[in-house]
Amino acid sequence: MGIYLNPGSELFKEALRSEIYVDKTGLIACTNKVLGTMQKYVCVSRPRRFGKSLAAQMLAAYYGFGIDSGELFQGLEIAGHPSFKEHRNRYHVLFLNIQDFLSRVENARDMVSCLQEIVVRELREQFPGLISESENYLATALEQIYGETKRGFVVIIDEWDCIFRVSKDDMETQKAYLDFLRALLKDRAYVRLAYMTGILPVKKYGTHSALNMFDEYSMMNPGMLAQYVGFTEEEVKQLCQKYHMDFWESRRWYDGYQFRKIAHVYSPKSVVDAMLREEFDNYWSQTETYEALKIYIDMNFDGLKDTIITMLGGIRCKVNPRTFQNDMTTFQGKDDVLTLLVHLGYLAYDIERKEVFIPNQEVEYEFASAIQGAGWKEVVNAIESSEELLNATLRKDGESVANGLNEYHREAASVLAYNNENSLSCAVSLAYFSAREYYTVVREMPAGKGFADLVFLPRRNHLDKPALVVELKWDKSVQGAIDQIRNREYVKSLADYAGKLLLVGINYDKENKEHQCLIEEKDI
Repeated sequence: MGIYLNPGSELFKEALRSEIYVDKTGLIACTNKVLGTMQKYVCVSRPRRFGKSLAAQMLAAYYGFGIDSGELFQGLEIAGHPSFKEHRNRYHVLFLNIQDFLSRVENARDMVSCLQEIVVRELREQFPGLISESENYLATALEQIYGETKRGFVVIIDEWDCIFRVSKDDMETQKAYLDFLRALLKDRAYVRLAYMTGILPVKKYGTHSALNMFDEYSMMNPGMLAQYVGFTEEEVKQLCQKYHMDFWESRRWYDGYQFRKIAHVYSPKSVVDAMLREEFDNYWSQTETYEALKIYIDMNFDGLKDTIITMLGGIRCKVNPRTFQNDMTTFQGKDDVLTLLVHLGYLAYDIERKEVFIPNQEVEYEFASAIQGAGWKEVVNAIESSEELLNATLRKDGESVANGLNEYHREAASVLAYNNENSLSCAVSLAYFSAREYYTVVREMPAGKGFADLVFLPRRNHLDKPALVVELKWDKSVQGAIDQIRNREYVKSLADYAGKLLLVGINYDKENKEHQCLIEEKDI
């Protein structure tokens, strides 16, 4: 075993020895399927905390020549697959962590030459007599080894995109790096599988789309790898049962990502931390800071600020991801920024509707911190005063609620104009921001003979609070809003709820630019 050539299985063993290990070895069946085919180029992009490196270490343990990892995988999903024995430990694995090599040089431009020098030196030691002392070109060295041994290589490149994140503006260095990867991997007989992981998909560079042979599996569309992106709902349910944790709280904090074939995808590192610490909290800040988010949401693109505020109000927003160049500097408009935030895990993406949204409470808190740091005074004030607005609602003080909404609207009018009931709904939802701590908030909830605008259902540990059904009107009347709740039997949607219910009617008068609010109580 070497450092870069056939590094063995020790890192994967660490994962198996950990208190929590969720079996994702089914991924190996997917890579076995494309191994040695025209589809052997796989680029997996996911945010931090989503297990990219662990998956790469697992593949190294499975494919690596010179060891027998059969016992290591016994009892795991892949062991029952027909291809398990066929490819196990049959290939030389070349494992390159680009971040490791980048940290060894003062200038990113020297990274490729440093990498080749170090790796070729190890190859020369492992295969004496096959590589000349003067050869420092990695692709040539691999060709010579393959020509003599006829044993193919599985090339695993972890953190492949870090050079685009560290040297954001150094285009020449980026292009030179892409040329190196193309020369190393494209049309090379020694490559049986090329598996790259990173946060960003393959960089687009016009004619320098050097790695266009790769199939991309990203947060926008992970395809056949969807179930290996994060934890599935069933996996989280099993963990909650084992650790006596509330599954519904897990969903609120860490769920929200979704793909075509997987409706609920959870942030895995956060779930593990919550289980081990026996506490639901924001664990995002252990690997990210709100400053990373602040940089992007504070960019001066038309409509970006409005879109962020709209999503904080619980509304999804349309996005066109096609113009994104898969880097962290080339932005043509707000859609490119929003697409990057999907890849970074700050937003989730609905591929069917082409919409982005804030996935869960953990990420929502990051946005709240970021906008405070960005100086969005009007939104910060609304969030800070939202607890007072909720308390006024629970007191059935309609006048105070109306006054609070009036004040918020005056402050936020410059960034969130009232154009229709949808914008009113967004504003009201944001004004009740603190309610999300105690309630599950459902927009456009199917109810009785229509859809209730906003329904606030008490969370399991806050059942002492009443449920709220909020009906919004535009240039009508608050009494009409209350009557609609009753006449359309919205209350029937709460058949499983027993307790107090507040009917909240809110109307916005466009002419005098003021809100009215009427609150009535009902037992169900």
